[in-house]
Amino acid sequence: MKQSLLYTLLFALLLTSCKKDNEKINDQQQNTSTGTLSDEEKSDSLATKAEVKESVPPAIQENGFYNAFPIPKDKKQRDSLYAIFSKKYTERERYAILALNRLDSKSKWNSDTLVVPAKIDTTLMAYSPFPMQLDVLSDVKKFVVFSYPIQAYAVYSNGALVKWGPTSMGKKAAQTTRGLMFANWKKKLAISTVKSEWKLPYNFNIHNTGGIGWHQYDLPGYPASHSCLRLLMNDAKWLYNYADTWILNPGGATKKANGTPVIVFGDYPWGKRKPWRKLLNDPNANNISVEEMTNLIKPHVEKMVAEQTNREKVADSIQSAKAIEVKAPIKESEPSN
Repeated sequence: MKQSLLYTLLFALLLTSCKKDNEKINDQQQNTSTGTLSDEEKSDSLATKAEVKESVPPAIQENGFYNAFPIPKDKKQRDSLYAIFSKKYTERERYAILALNRLDSKSKWNSDTLVVPAKIDTTLMAYSPFPMQLDVLSDVKKFVVFSYPIQAYAVYSNGALVKWGPTSMGKKAAQTTRGLMFANWKKKLAISTVKSEWKLPYNFNIHNTGGIGWHQYDLPGYPASHSCLRLLMNDAKWLYNYADTWILNPGGATKKANGTPVIVFGDYPWGKRKPWRKLLNDPNANNISVEEMTNLIKPHVEKMVAEQTNREKVADSIQSAKAIEVKAPIKESEPSN
């Protein structure tokens, strides 16, 4: 009897508890459906609303080696974002981030998303899409290559990568000539033959008849030039001092020796996703393999080495001739009567 009475009491308590829980759930569902919030929910909601402002820039989306930094269309939000961007990163770090997105400071917001490395290397070498070493170039002292697919250039010295950076090559209607070329003449400030308003700092011509060269100009984040190879100012200066010019015969009518070899290759994915955006999903998405670069360069190595040897001989002969002129004794003239 006692045992039966105990079971009856326990069952009654369980029914009462379940009824209260059901009532609580029903109340919560009713509050949700009618829009009524509890005191705690009201407090959280008010706190959230208080934190929301009209122009709040989106936060960086961290997801791996590269992160997405969304850029809003709203001008106020862009201004707020610029303040955060400038505070979060140093000038050199901002420069590197923009370079990875093929942008200069003038065109910094010419994108809806910036690809930002989780760890900033201001030299850019940690993010190089080009191989660090190419044995096929071991005998080539200086070499410059421009990739159309990823809008980037690289510099190799005896096969070792010494520098790489962004570029903006010829737009679809005026594409840059592909293939092997050689650096010709250079000028610190050239005037475009297409439009006299176009000033081209640190211009280095690589196709004399086609008027193609590399120089500083706007980098808007896509191929936009009139066939030339646009560079950031620092890169244009560096390459201006690095590459060798051609050597002309006396009078300048004929060429005696070629300058630094340059190869332009590939095709840009017109109308498709920008190649560097793929880094958000795959940090190796833009990488060019050693095999691909070797197959590209190997057919031209013999010519590049031959031109290099010829230039060295010509340069040596010119230097020797100048040295002889300096050392030649100057005859004293006899005094006049």
